Amino acid sequence: MKIGIVGLGLMGGSLALSLRKLSFVTHIYGLDHNGRHQQQALDLGLVEAFIDFETLCTMDVIILAIPVNGVIESLKALEGKISETTTVIDLGSTKEVIVKAVPPSIRKNFVAAHPMTGTEHNGPSAAFDGLYNDKVVVLCDLEESGTHQQEVAVRIFSGIHMRLSYMHAHEHDRHAAFISHMPHVVSYSIANAVLTQEDKYNILAMAAGGFRSMSRLAKSSPHMWEDIFRQNRSNLLDAIETFQAELEEFKKEIKNEDWEKVREKMHRANKLEEIFS
Repeated sequence: MKIGIVGLGLMGGSLALSLRKLSFVTHIYGLDHNGRHQQQALDLGLVEAFIDFETLCTMDVIILAIPVNGVIESLKALEGKISETTTVIDLGSTKEVIVKAVPPSIRKNFVAAHPMTGTEHNGPSAAFDGLYNDKVVVLCDLEESGTHQQEVAVRIFSGIHMRLSYMHAHEHDRHAAFISHMPHVVSYSIANAVLTQEDKYNILAMAAGGFRSMSRLAKSSPHMWEDIFRQNRSNLLDAIETFQAELEEFKKEIKNEDWEKVREKMHRANKLEEIFS
């Protein structure tokens, strides 16, 4: 099986490292318009070579590990250029806009996937083997994909030891807004709030585990996350408003020194850990 990966950053590069271990994968090629990324990916051995778009269309599997707008543009460009057995998988963080944009003629070729993993780092140098191990991958509207393409996607993600979950694209985007996209907004906001009040020396001197954990996501790529926020705007606004209401309640109870209610809220929040244990 020949695989072409478009985008050799954290997600695409790490996937390449995982795919190399699969016996049914014979070749892994890359396509990335960033010349520096190409050289880094080759130096790190993420792919064996870089190919052009025409050669990409001959691959058995095409993986789109690029921002959402790039995924949509790529899907349109692939129309009429791939065979009926080609499998195209995207790794985008939003799904409904992408699914709706797939040209009907290649809908059977397409599998909408979102691996629930990542770090705040980006670029080929951020890639590492094991990023996908034991993580969840959400496959959206899989019944609309061809039988062959479904089997290929399941074989790939199972092969790299991911846990498969299935849901509709609109359902995925709603959940992602709360558990992924809104936390990034909060992290960016925390970082900016601190930067308006503290100088960098105080931050370095006093920032401990709590602040570092909360601000970690603020290191994430603004280019990538602007794209995600734009595509999932409606769900993200709902999530932000829900969070704001909760924060206002905390603010009111602290202002009124209603420590019993504050304590109740914290105890209720503690129950989240029970879900993960």
